Amino acid sequence: MTAQVKYDEVEVGTEIPAQTYPVSRLNLVMYAGASGDFNPIHWNETFAKSVFLPDVISHGMYTMAQAGRFVTDWVGDPGAVLDYGVRFSGMVVVPNEGGATLEISGIVEQKLDDNQVVVGITARSEGQKVLTRAKATVQLA
Repeated sequence: MTAQVKYDEVEVGTEIPAQTYPVSRLNLVMYAGASGDFNPIHWNETFAKSVFLPDVISHGMYTMAQAGRFVTDWVGDPGAVLDYGVRFSGMVVVPNEGGATLEISGIVEQKLDDNQVVVGITARSEGQKVLTRAKATVQLA
């Protein structure tokens, strides 16, 4: 698979339309099984509240993965992501009823040589930033 977004079609400041990703307790249990991270703050409400969290919270790496998915969906090729990093700045609180919503958007911040761009990513839940310094370097067609 190759990147579908063409280097000549983007400029610094090109916005990548925001996407919304629902986060449910079931997503967290499935992620725990896949990752091996069974920390009870990610699935047991009683335990999460006993350690002074507002409720069950998403795995940070699950949140990071959704932001990575946002970029790969945009570019059309997971192999086009050359570098990716974030800092965690907030929690995605996942109530049992209704779950949570993760809104992710992006903007092309730099155009590099060799058809590469740097994408700045913004991830929010309940209006609060949950990732900072989130950036991906992507190889475009």
